[in-house]
Amino acid sequence: MNGKCSGRPRVSIIVPCRNEAASIETFLKSLLRQELQNLNWDAVIADGMSDDGTREVLRRFSAEHPRVQVIDNPSRIVSTGLNACIRAAAGDIIVRMDVHTEYKSDYVLRCVEVLQNTNAANVGGACIALQTGYVGRAIAGAFHSPFAVGGAQWHQPDYEGPVDTVHLGCWRREVLEQIGCFDESLVRNQDDELNFRLTRTGRTIWQSPEIVSWYHPRSSLGALFRQYFQYGFWKVAVIKKHRLPASWRHLIPGAFVLLNCALLLAVLLGAMTGAGPLWWLIAAGTAMDIAYAIAVVAAASLVARKDGWTLFPVLPLVFCSYHFGYGIGFLSGIYYFSAAPRSGRYNDGIFTELTR
Repeated sequence: MNGKCSGRPRVSIIVPCRNEAASIETFLKSLLRQELQNLNWDAVIADGMSDDGTREVLRRFSAEHPRVQVIDNPSRIVSTGLNACIRAAAGDIIVRMDVHTEYKSDYVLRCVEVLQNTNAANVGGACIALQTGYVGRAIAGAFHSPFAVGGAQWHQPDYEGPVDTVHLGCWRREVLEQIGCFDESLVRNQDDELNFRLTRTGRTIWQSPEIVSWYHPRSSLGALFRQYFQYGFWKVAVIKKHRLPASWRHLIPGAFVLLNCALLLAVLLGAMTGAGPLWWLIAAGTAMDIAYAIAVVAAASLVARKDGWTLFPVLPLVFCSYHFGYGIGFLSGIYYFSAAPRSGRYNDGIFTELTR
């Protein structure tokens, strides 16, 4: 169902969440701070069967604010939660929000304005990282370095123009219905995959610096590694579905890890078979790794110069967590999805809950 009131488009805010007791009240307060007075709006929050008290907070909030509807997401993953929200929403325009993001008070309003002014299929702003603590600040600083993410524009706050993906998103309902909404076989990367379908059909995704939000990245190296492992793992499912990558930058971390593994295996086999040391292979691999180490130090220096030289000692480890987490996840995904069922229903038992 969709609707209009007094000639204004109806706007629906959709939010998937699960076990967010530590963050949900802050998010709900930020939702109320949005400048929504001139919009005909509602909000739908899909809870992934939380068991940490999140559901109780949501129910109380919904009872106090009738515009906010809370629904169940029994599959407990982002894609099913988003689609459930879209089905339950009343709006012509759909704006996605996330619990772990802070929003400028005009975030929703600017999303709607940019969507209407550009006639793009999807609009959004950059993903601006904001974190506290020593390691957290280093992760946030590296997040905006082209070296960490291959120059993805959605990490660059000042960029305006067409992109291959944006943070969160804002769409016309009719576009989502035409494209088929989110792929529910994907536990991660469902937003990238949707945007890939949009661009492959000739539609435009537009990033505007007027749409401002602040994302809270992981605060530890282990959590960062696990996050990017999952991104790399599920990127393979997207590539398998479309038979090509959305960008060649998605292949580089996996190729780098694979080359290092191949180098180590060749050296070990040479030693075990008595073939003698493969000096040319060792030299090539060493040169590659030295070049990578120099690039890591250079990128760490650029970030440290801007965000504080005290972060420099941990920044190389941060960049390695981004790259090796994604690369190892990508290779693991190749192994797993090469044997996955033809149906494409991949998510049974593999990262099947909506998690940070």
